[in-house]
Amino acid sequence: MPVTQDEVAKLQKELALLYRVTRDVFRLELDEVLKEIVSVAEEVSAADSVLVYVVSGSARDLVLRASKNPHPALLQQVSLKQGEGITGWVASQQQPVALDQGAGQDPRFKHFRNLPEDRYEAFLSVPIIGKRGVVGVINVQHQQPHAHSEMEVNLLTAVGRLVGAAVENALLIEETLALKEALELRKLVERAKGILMKRRSLDEEEAYKLIQRESMDRRKSLKEICEAILLMDQLEPKQ
Repeated sequence: MPVTQDEVAKLQKELALLYRVTRDVFRLELDEVLKEIVSVAEEVSAADSVLVYVVSGSARDLVLRASKNPHPALLQQVSLKQGEGITGWVASQQQPVALDQGAGQDPRFKHFRNLPEDRYEAFLSVPIIGKRGVVGVINVQHQQPHAHSEMEVNLLTAVGRLVGAAVENALLIEETLALKEALELRKLVERAKGILMKRRSLDEEEAYKLIQRESMDRRKSLKEICEAILLMDQLEPKQ
């Protein structure tokens, strides 16, 4: 059977989108990578919602990191364990799930009271797979019943595989930067404790509790309190 012009146009669109993914998604910042994934997933599915979960921590929980609809209070707060909910099932099985309607009735579905998308009818979820396995999950949802075409499922699955290395690299960079910041904060706290121990004749535990108390009372971070202690020490005359 000869290929129609519509089929050729559709294939060209798919190839153009996949080329865009490989061209644009390899960036350093994880948030930028995830933002591009949301944009591509929306274009593939014309979905009302796109949520991207990323594997995090030693327990490899799936943490919500990006969304088409604004959920600033929920990002990095909503999480699922491997195998929990449809999202966790997709991650553990490394297989897509496509539900055309009644997604919330699926026995694997886990409801989050603060996510309005939980009331949407159609649900398509695909794994993001890197070199070392699953690094995340892409969920696209429609408010009304939506028949997911084979092309839609296959294309989004391909996107999940194409962006896997980019997400993996960005996660590694983020973890490295977080470790560096943690080490720098630890050094800062040690210096601030030393100043308090010397100037106020406190032991190490008392000095640290004082820093913590000031942080809570003033609603400042530990880093800000420690930097203030170091600055005051530099400004005060040496005895």
